[in-house]
Amino acid sequence: MKQLYNSAPSGVAFNGNGLKNGLFVIAMIVATFGISCRKASTAAGDRAAVRPAAEAIAQADRLYAGRSDLVNVRRGVVALRQAQAEDQANYDLAWRLAKFNYYLGAHSPESAERDKAFRDGIEAGKLAVKLQDGKPDGRFWLGANYGGKAQTSILAGLSEIDDIRHEMETVIKLDEGYQSGSAYMVLGQVYLEAPGLLGGDTQKAIAYLEKGLRLGPDNSLLRAHLAAAYAEAHRNDDARKQIDALLAMKPASGYEPEYNEALAEAKKLQEKIK
Repeated sequence: MKQLYNSAPSGVAFNGNGLKNGLFVIAMIVATFGISCRKASTAAGDRAAVRPAAEAIAQADRLYAGRSDLVNVRRGVVALRQAQAEDQANYDLAWRLAKFNYYLGAHSPESAERDKAFRDGIEAGKLAVKLQDGKPDGRFWLGANYGGKAQTSILAGLSEIDDIRHEMETVIKLDEGYQSGSAYMVLGQVYLEAPGLLGGDTQKAIAYLEKGLRLGPDNSLLRAHLAAAYAEAHRNDDARKQIDALLAMKPASGYEPEYNEALAEAKKLQEKIK
């Protein structure tokens, strides 16, 4: 018998095509195994990259503590958005996004960023209210973003005033002491700054701000707004008393940026009513 040119030690013979087919099958198995390993590795990496909401919230809160630098606020927004992409029904992520966007919109020097921040803040606030309409956080920051949007243009202000009032009045019903009486502060600002034809009323503004102050005597921004309302009503002595009280205050822990803003406004008013 003629010996086959290609023979295996086991006695199993392959012709040329058999060898090629065998090598092809082996190559396919190796390639498939490699792809599977890469997919498994990538999936594991993706799972590792997704952080729990609690971890993202903790990081965002730490960043918010340094909010005087807007870079920290922007980084906080990114962290919260990334977590929300994996957990869209998380109330604590939603209302914080509204809060962070409000601060960014209220302090950004760029109009485009301000407008976007307030829009995003309204969207996040609406989601928070949808998720937990019986809690004050989402409603307060939704109303705050409505207020920020109202300040960007007259037309926006015309359409947002009723929305601001509704949200802040709801916050008061749920928890009137929320954020040291800040819902009363926002209502006071609305009545102080809105044109008379739209319900602006200095006396109503003073009444709301005084109510808020009783609930939050350490609320520096509220004192600054009350001083401005007194000055608008030509009650300069009362305005000076609020300014003096503010100057004598120590900032509440964690609210140093707001205290510094209130102090700056109070000093401007102090010069104006000398």
